[in-house]
Amino acid sequence: MELNGIKIGFAVTGSHCTVREVLNQVPRLIESGAEVYPVMSYSAASVDTRFGKASEWKDLLEETTGHEIIKTIVDAEPIGPNTLFDIMVVAPCTGNTMAKLVNGITDTPVLMAIKAHLRNQRPLVMGISTNDGLGINAKNIGLLLNMKNIYMVPFGQDNPQVKANSLVANMSLMADTIKLALQGKQLHPVIIQY
Repeated sequence: MELNGIKIGFAVTGSHCTVREVLNQVPRLIESGAEVYPVMSYSAASVDTRFGKASEWKDLLEETTGHEIIKTIVDAEPIGPNTLFDIMVVAPCTGNTMAKLVNGITDTPVLMAIKAHLRNQRPLVMGISTNDGLGINAKNIGLLLNMKNIYMVPFGQDNPQVKANSLVANMSLMADTIKLALQGKQLHPVIIQY
């Protein structure tokens, strides 16, 4: 299944070390026929790090997708009532975003976009990137794995010797995860050797 005509809401959160890898997937989705609409968290849209400048990420997303970034809660709210997306992706998805989602907190554009999208019973794909995935956020990952309409890009420990609790999705599996999620199926195995 290609992605011809599929409208993807593509939300980026502040796992800054993974942003470049995630943004490399956007052209692949577009080449598969998808229309991609960017959303950014406050952190992803404003914080410069050693991994890149926020302005560079914003420019790249807007140039690649041809759409203005949704970067406020107010701008994200119409996603639900207007049924804007067939599917939504959150990648990289931080532990902070996962924890807030599980607890119904809507205080960023990404969380509002997720909430608005899920109200339409449409699929959400999460590409996690968190240093505490096997720590305090393990509970939240477990809850999300059991939630209706939520699908995970397969993930594993990216550096178990140095960061024993860290989990990162294999972002190269994003398109395959999206294609199956559109059919109501999870790509397996979910937990992989990174």
